[in-house]
Amino acid sequence: MSNDRYVSPLSERYASREMQYIFSPDKKFRTWRRLWIALAETEKELGLNITDEQIEEMKSHADDINFEVAKEREKVVRHDVMSHVYAYGVQCPKAKGIIHLGATSCYVGDNTDIIIMAEALKLVRTKLVNVIAELAKFAEEQKNQPTLAFTHFQPAQPTTVGKRATLWMQEFEMDLEDLEYVLGSLKLLGSKGTTGTQASFLELFDGDQETIDKIDPMIAEKMGFKACYPVSGQTYSRKVDTRVLNVLAGIAASAHKFSNDIRLLQHLKEIEEPFEKTQIGSSAMAYKRNPMRSERIASLSRYVMIDALNPAITSATQWFERTLDDSANKRLSVPEGFLAIDGILDLCLNVVDGLVVYPKVIEKRLMSELPFMATENIMMDAVKAGGDRQELHERIRELSMEAGRNVKEKGLDNNLLELIAADPAFNLTLEDLQKTMKPEKYVGRASEQVDAYLKNVIRPLLEKNKEILGVKAEIKRIESLESIRTKRKNQRDVAFGCSILFLLIN
Repeated sequence: MSNDRYVSPLSERYASREMQYIFSPDKKFRTWRRLWIALAETEKELGLNITDEQIEEMKSHADDINFEVAKEREKVVRHDVMSHVYAYGVQCPKAKGIIHLGATSCYVGDNTDIIIMAEALKLVRTKLVNVIAELAKFAEEQKNQPTLAFTHFQPAQPTTVGKRATLWMQEFEMDLEDLEYVLGSLKLLGSKGTTGTQASFLELFDGDQETIDKIDPMIAEKMGFKACYPVSGQTYSRKVDTRVLNVLAGIAASAHKFSNDIRLLQHLKEIEEPFEKTQIGSSAMAYKRNPMRSERIASLSRYVMIDALNPAITSATQWFERTLDDSANKRLSVPEGFLAIDGILDLCLNVVDGLVVYPKVIEKRLMSELPFMATENIMMDAVKAGGDRQELHERIRELSMEAGRNVKEKGLDNNLLELIAADPAFNLTLEDLQKTMKPEKYVGRASEQVDAYLKNVIRPLLEKNKEILGVKAEIKRIESLESIRTKRKNQRDVAFGCSILFLLIN
């Protein structure tokens, strides 16, 4: 690999080989040739003078693309499609005259874009389903583990670790619904000519409207699609790209939310993302375990969410039947959006598959706040023991404020239970109060909600998609800037030491 020019980190560091191939030149130009074959077959079947021999010749060279011939021709004609028409004709001399017959550049360009986006969406769908499957396993395992919930990132009524995982899962499930809708609605451009009017086919088929109506459905079927868009200019509506990238942006938003929660939980030492045995968190602070995978998810997710603006603005600024200012933009925005989301989902798979839960830390934090959460139950018990509800409410308020001051101003443990036990108005012993300190009493229906969600929504979804389950993600090595600097310093030290040794020997 050359080291003297820019290489996109999306291909070098983040995206899988499978997604990179979908957007490769090889895939693109093979698809062009499949489209030219489909067009020739359709035209032959509808009565044009095209022979089986010509079509077989085209098929025999569908995959062995003569890239160099096309590149040399493009230097002359400055047109990528006509360069590849020429290169294909060099390999297929008998079919040369009927390749691209009646079509415009967008026949291969736009139809290929749709085909590639559809294939890329299918790969995204596979990985998204597997992320949901891994989260389902985690939710099932952790459905009964009480944990402190947070609203405004302030301690709130307890939930369970598994219930929190269902919140992440549900957002990914919503994304899957959006993806399936958009994927199911994708249509081909078909072959509609220079301004979408099919004027060239009127000429080819002597004005036979019925025959011309058959062209697009036949091409769609040959390429594995249900239909073509009923009307178009020269291009398919760029609104299609907007819809596709919005799906990716939605997945990115869900992934970002998930990764943010993991980063916060790792700070609290309650849950951690996977950490490799030899991984270095910091060159100076050897104890550190940084949530680097989750940070990478957040970073790439922000890119995808912003990238979705590109097709939206492009769609909004198209002029009439076509303008070319979409081309350079979509060459970047669409592939990069898919490559980035591919990397994000691989990271999500890796993180969820290796999440580490620390129940003791979770319990310690929960128990430090639970006395505040339990005050309603304590008050009810005190009323049963003969107390006045209104008076007790005021006393609990006062004692809670005192306990809060002890924690915040003096750095002491929460002693609310001790304060209540010492107050004769409650007529309750410390032992009585400690009986109420069972976290499972305060999680409501969290466990049951997990069971119901998995049973009614997720398991049917996974059963429907069982043939694509089992995907694992190996992420490319993550190195912090600090660890890279340390490695380079060590390399320099070794080199210096070798130089000194050489001088001493000689």
